[in-house]
Amino acid sequence: MNATRRSTQEESRGRYRRYMKAEQEAVGLYTAMAGAEKDSKRKALFQELVESERRHAMYWAAKLGIALSEKASVRRTLRVHAVGWLARRLGTKRMLSLVMRLEGDDSRIYGGDPEAAHVVGEEAEHFQKLQTMQDGLRHPQRQARTTQAWESAASAGAFRAGVLGVNDGLVSNFALVWGVAGGTSDTQIILLAGVAGLLAGAFSMAAGEYVSMRADRDLSEYRIEKARKELEEFPEEEREEISLIYRLKGLTKAEADLLAARVMQSKEIALDTMVREQLGLDPHQLGSPTGAAVSSFVAFSAGAFVPLFPYLLSHNSGAFLISGVLTGVALLFVGSLLAYFSKKNAAWGGLRMLLFGAVAGAITNGIGRLVGVAVG
Repeated sequence: MNATRRSTQEESRGRYRRYMKAEQEAVGLYTAMAGAEKDSKRKALFQELVESERRHAMYWAAKLGIALSEKASVRRTLRVHAVGWLARRLGTKRMLSLVMRLEGDDSRIYGGDPEAAHVVGEEAEHFQKLQTMQDGLRHPQRQARTTQAWESAASAGAFRAGVLGVNDGLVSNFALVWGVAGGTSDTQIILLAGVAGLLAGAFSMAAGEYVSMRADRDLSEYRIEKARKELEEFPEEEREEISLIYRLKGLTKAEADLLAARVMQSKEIALDTMVREQLGLDPHQLGSPTGAAVSSFVAFSAGAFVPLFPYLLSHNSGAFLISGVLTGVALLFVGSLLAYFSKKNAAWGGLRMLLFGAVAGAITNGIGRLVGVAVG
């Protein structure tokens, strides 16, 4: 009986010692991250993790009957030195994924041990903090720029699809029309090829834009719904996340906790906050797949119609030159418009678009002439 008890005690001590060493290494890991972090707010958060892991190490040390000093609570292994070295050179943000993986590995060593229940709970909070630091804490100015991009258009998705559609229609149908014109002087054949190119390209662009935006919207809606369920199932953890977000925006812990508590009083406000701050999404501007598809269809058709238009009015060789001039003017305008909205040099943007279109038209026209001669 005594032998069995001694064996059990030795097994428990070995388990406690293993837990203590893991927590000591975690103290060293977060100490290294705090030392490498230049931002004072993020450094403070890493320091909080240091203190939490130190409490865990001391908890297991007490079970072993060891009085663990603050200095002795740090265990700097080769892995800790490697992570610290990389964090100082690459930055802590790039090391967060690795640190999160190590945090998960440390939590798994407890394997459902009832004596470690409160430790495992706190380790889960650590992982959530790291996750928030990695995914949800975009630089406020950068996030504002991202959210406001193309804000002058009523619908960002439809506007983007429209501008790209006009450009694609212009270049592709101009190249097609001039390519066919290089191989034949029959305006009816050129007109037929141009109309076919317009319809095929417009339907293709519309279908592609619809599928792409539908998939993007479905993914965004799934992520929003997942955030809603997490708010319902884990309100305390989500409150901590919101508090952490505000702390990294400059608020004190007390201010952030108070604001997070108020936000959590309304499920819709809490969800809107999490979606915007953590996911970087605006739930009211996910984009319309149908609107983007229609816009893309109309825009491509409008662009593709420009090089085709002269052949509807004239059946002589002059239509070829007029088609080139009209397309050139349209390319200059579209290129300048794109450059203007992108805050770039409008003149250079227009000339660049004109150059690309001219090269495409010249190459296809040359190929058309070679094919036409060969067939003839």
